[in-house]
Amino acid sequence: MSGTSTPTSGVTAAPSVRKEGARPGPGGAGGRRRREFTARRGLVVAAFMAPAAVFVAVFTYYPMIAGSQMAFRNWNLTDLTDTSWVGIKNFREVFTDPAWGTVLSNTALWVVGSIVPQLVIGFALALWLRRRFRLRGLYQALIFFPWAISGFLIGILFRWMFNSEFGVVNDLLQRAGLIDEPVAWLADPDTAMIAVLVANVWYGVTFFAIMILAALQSIPDELYEAAALDGAGKARTLFRITIPYIRVTLVLTVLLRVIWIFNFPDLIFGMTGGGPNDETHIVTTWMIKITQQGDYGKASALGLLVVAVLLVFATFFLTATRERGAGRRGAGKTGKRGVRA
Repeated sequence: MSGTSTPTSGVTAAPSVRKEGARPGPGGAGGRRRREFTARRGLVVAAFMAPAAVFVAVFTYYPMIAGSQMAFRNWNLTDLTDTSWVGIKNFREVFTDPAWGTVLSNTALWVVGSIVPQLVIGFALALWLRRRFRLRGLYQALIFFPWAISGFLIGILFRWMFNSEFGVVNDLLQRAGLIDEPVAWLADPDTAMIAVLVANVWYGVTFFAIMILAALQSIPDELYEAAALDGAGKARTLFRITIPYIRVTLVLTVLLRVIWIFNFPDLIFGMTGGGPNDETHIVTTWMIKITQQGDYGKASALGLLVVAVLLVFATFFLTATRERGAGRRGAGKTGKRGVRA
């Protein structure tokens, strides 16, 4: 019996070996074949993409091209009979305008004075919201709610709040004993920029809180537990674990907010309209004012300068994004090698 059982077992084992060593067919696992990309399928894909492509071309690229050529022409609504080519004349008028220096300094103050407080306060709120406490979801909703409101509407609300006669800001400051008489916040050139900065800080803190909170939730709790066992205090944990772990997110968030704030005239227009005496104009609000005056050539030249600055920041943003993606892929490969080892 033993002699006959051995050949039988050998015969039955052969098919199992062939099944285990068999390679999947050309279609991949399960014998599935990839559908070939035919001309008909290409036409179907193109038909679905055509409406979006036409919409972007008509409402984005055509205005950009038309506006760009206006920057080098004498394009003024007061006299459309002469739209001759003037070269860089419009750019020279921008740089020699008496308001250009004030606009540049206001733009730098607008960006830096908004970003720094938004980052600090948003970071603090994110650290607080990361902790577990009762009604945390309600607090998150209240903090994130302002981001859903229009910037122009925020400007109108703060214009009423900073009103010198019946604004709530003056009322609270008088009740607290900080001022003796109402302050004309939006009518005084020395305080108007402070008022719009306060409004923008309040409006933008939400975005930093959202982004930083999402990054904080990705930090493993084991790192904090190990730091606590080593006797690290809160400050050391913050600068040795929290900030280094979310450093890329902080850089990307700051770059994105710089792009948005630099190109964000809504709030200033809603509060001051660039006044008083053009003292709160930034580059984009000044460009809108020049457009309203009918000088489309000068406004287009200023618009090209804005686009050039935004392209610089966008390049930094895309570079940081690419480095972040490469770091994640490298970490994934390292993890796979570790698992295989």
